[in-house]
Amino acid sequence: MTFSIVARSADGEAWGVAVASKFLGVGAVVPAAVAEVGAIATQADANVAWKGLALAHLDEGATAAVALQRLLEEDDGRDHRQAGIVDLDGNAASHTGSACLDWAGGVTGEGYAIQGNVLAGEDVVLAMQAAWDTSDDDAPLGRRLLAALTAGDDAGGDRRGRQSAALLVVRDGAGYGGGDDLEVDLRVDDHTDPVTELARLLDLNDLYLTASTDEEKVPVTDDLRRELEDFATSRGHRDFAAWVGTENYEMRVDPELAWIDERILDVVRGAAS
Repeated sequence: MTFSIVARSADGEAWGVAVASKFLGVGAVVPAAVAEVGAIATQADANVAWKGLALAHLDEGATAAVALQRLLEEDDGRDHRQAGIVDLDGNAASHTGSACLDWAGGVTGEGYAIQGNVLAGEDVVLAMQAAWDTSDDDAPLGRRLLAALTAGDDAGGDRRGRQSAALLVVRDGAGYGGGDDLEVDLRVDDHTDPVTELARLLDLNDLYLTASTDEEKVPVTDDLRRELEDFATSRGHRDFAAWVGTENYEMRVDPELAWIDERILDVVRGAAS
């Protein structure tokens, strides 16, 4: 009743899952990932215990194939399960139980596992595979995963319709303030067009929760500092740092105001004009 892609980035530094389904809050059930360990999607008659078990096996050094085999051996409901796993090194494995509802199946390749059940047809996973294979290796993993998910949705997706979607990406130190590994953790729990809504949220995630690249950083001169401080105080803020905190732009402005992200500077100057 779900289609998903589990993958590792080409640079070997990020792992993630993108999933959509005619199911409420699919992001609460299907995806799990840990940086420097791997990722899993568990679906169909999902065994959510597989998430912790698979990641534990991977953390102990098992390959994706070995971790999956252990899950299957220990679960009498294996014929009703579907899963995809990608390990630390990008090895991938996918399982579709014989009792999963048609159309059900999956494909694997270097660094990815794609699978789905109760789909419009095989074209769904093949479209996802083509989108992944033709996407830019250097693009952020979240963008590549979303492109594959969108392709599957456009190809018919879950044949029962649309309801929810989720995107999870982990990378060491990528979380808010560098405090955890969550680069992207977005869920659309109940929506008429969840994959499109997920794309909108990913744009916001990039703005608010992704650190600026060196190319996006504009050095703050004395004149620019005065401009920024004047902008903030004219709007009733204590100083520019207070405005940044109020607007949730902490990931895109240096705490010491040595630099400001070019997009945030555009926001300031657009609001001031």
